[in-house]
Amino acid sequence: MWFRNLQLYRLPAPWQMKIEDLEDQLTKRRFVPCGSQDPESRGWVPPMADGALVHSVAGQWLICLCSEHRLLPSSVVKQETEERAAALELTQGFKPGRKQMKDLKEEVTRELMPRAFTRKRKVFAWIDPKDGWFAVDVPSVTRAEDVLEALRQTLDAFPLTLVRTENSPVSAMSDWLAGGDAPAGFTIDMDCELKSVTEEKAAVRYVRHSLDGDEIKTHLTEGKLPTKLALTFDDRISFLLTEKAEIKRLQFLDVVKEEADGSGESAQELFDAHFALMAGELKRLIPAVLEALGGETRAD
Repeated sequence: MWFRNLQLYRLPAPWQMKIEDLEDQLTKRRFVPCGSQDPESRGWVPPMADGALVHSVAGQWLICLCSEHRLLPSSVVKQETEERAAALELTQGFKPGRKQMKDLKEEVTRELMPRAFTRKRKVFAWIDPKDGWFAVDVPSVTRAEDVLEALRQTLDAFPLTLVRTENSPVSAMSDWLAGGDAPAGFTIDMDCELKSVTEEKAAVRYVRHSLDGDEIKTHLTEGKLPTKLALTFDDRISFLLTEKAEIKRLQFLDVVKEEADGSGESAQELFDAHFALMAGELKRLIPAVLEALGGETRAD
């Protein structure tokens, strides 16, 4: 259980929700597979098979949203509809009108839907109720919003807010690159993306390339701004910080994983050990990143 991305949000610290109440409310929207005519379905599943919907280890919670989609390509529906429209034209002597075409398309969809393949996707979210962190393991805000929407529909109250910092990631990353040094506890790695703010939107991307030369400073002087920057924290976690304060490409380095590998023999013991260690590392990483961005600001 190792997250690869963090879309990070704030809950009240501490969050007063009891784990029993969260479990009960998630149960009301437990995942049910798509019915024969359902294009999609989503609901909560246990993070570990046959476990609770809220998996708890050392006060850290893990939940999982499962989505199932029927794969019925629009091109298949279109082709079958056109073939039936052609046959109908021969029968009635004139082309089907708009309403007939609409009815044909709906008929084709109803008939093909039960035969369509389905695809399931699981998304995990970590909750630290004591310190008020909520993070979704997805690479984009759009996909995180699916989980947030499901929670809003599930919970009686969900007081979630965005994480805000005194300095923007763009200005902070610019300062680090211009000065050739990362904030305390961090090192600058070898991946970076810079984009121009002009209409041309010129961009340059560095992959496994030294970022401490004059070339980077020249791009900054010419008006390009960093939108992504690879960093390592405390020689334990590497990640990519984005202009939206997203944490992507999370990688817990070998020194971290070695600490968990000998922590249990069963699959559940190993899962719990990995989750507990991951949560502990994130509880150190997140405040450090926010402090590097000038500190967290709270709305009044």
